[in-house]
Amino acid sequence: MKRIEEGQFQVTFLTLRQYPEEFFKYFRMSITSFDTLILLVGKYIQKQNTNMRISITPEERLTVTIRYLATGTNFTALHFEFLMGVSTISRIVLETCDVIWQILQPIEMAAPTTQDWLEISNGYFKTSQFPNCVGAVDGKHIRVECPKNSGTLYYNYKQYYSLILMAVCDSNYCFRIIDVGSYGKESDCNIFKISSFGKKLYSNQINFPPDNNLPGDDFGEPQPFVIVGDEAFALNNNLLRPFPGRSLNDQRRIFNYRLSRARQTIECSFGILSQKWRVFQTSILVDPDMATTITKACCVLHNFIRRRDGYNIEHTLSCPLECITERRGVGNSSTSAKDVREYFVKYVNDPSHALSWQNKVIRKS
Repeated sequence: MKRIEEGQFQVTFLTLRQYPEEFFKYFRMSITSFDTLILLVGKYIQKQNTNMRISITPEERLTVTIRYLATGTNFTALHFEFLMGVSTISRIVLETCDVIWQILQPIEMAAPTTQDWLEISNGYFKTSQFPNCVGAVDGKHIRVECPKNSGTLYYNYKQYYSLILMAVCDSNYCFRIIDVGSYGKESDCNIFKISSFGKKLYSNQINFPPDNNLPGDDFGEPQPFVIVGDEAFALNNNLLRPFPGRSLNDQRRIFNYRLSRARQTIECSFGILSQKWRVFQTSILVDPDMATTITKACCVLHNFIRRRDGYNIEHTLSCPLECITERRGVGNSSTSAKDVREYFVKYVNDPSHALSWQNKVIRKS
């Protein structure tokens, strides 16, 4: 009874609904988005009342979960805030995150169709002027406490324990493909290669559109549609990475700059994700399986909210290019993949496709 009368949900929920801006700050989404989310997941997290107790409502379960994801606080702190048992809160968060992923993934992160890839490519050319680009890929370390009996499997090169979120995003900072749960010690290249999407990409089984002329290059050779990544990824006909090293000629430096403008979307997507869901700003104090479920729920919520509450809701979160880290590359690229990259080099250096400021940028750097 004390929870029903004095808990945080009962005290704040109805009050906050009268103040949309405060509601957004608390729930990280608009009132309309919250109500839509309840309509989608509510019946799957509803529990039956018993003779012994009144069940916790779907709205309250979702509120507890969102507050955990939004603040990154621990279950003990939420216990005092919502007047629920620590084990109850842990169970609610796990169950609700799992339902959020299962229900929203087919809606917000369905496998792209060939037409979807074309639309993503148009978006990238409009926003970053990089042609035939259908996504940017990178990995993010999700900090976790050291799992029991795991040795150094989760210990990464940054010297903390983590699991990996591997993601491909579009030009609107929405995640299109994710793979979560690999050991922190693994490299991005290896994780991507063994992921479902990576296996299909490297074996030419993705439903990308047929090779097409680059925009404005009507009399040139048709080129494949490509994902862009950093030097950690293996060069492929459908995956472009920058040229390694610092002693590059101007043409290659311009290509690296143009590719980085497209690639920064994944860095920004991760930044927006961490800013909204602050559970990623500290170690997630749960086992790896639950951390994986939490991460997947946050990623699909990221898409759900951005598509409903707008793309500027983070108030111009910036991701300067100079903050994008460079990493050691991998070798053994095919001749055809190198030829594709060289064609893109010529394209971005052609006066008819060059950006007016690109030469100034590389001279400054």
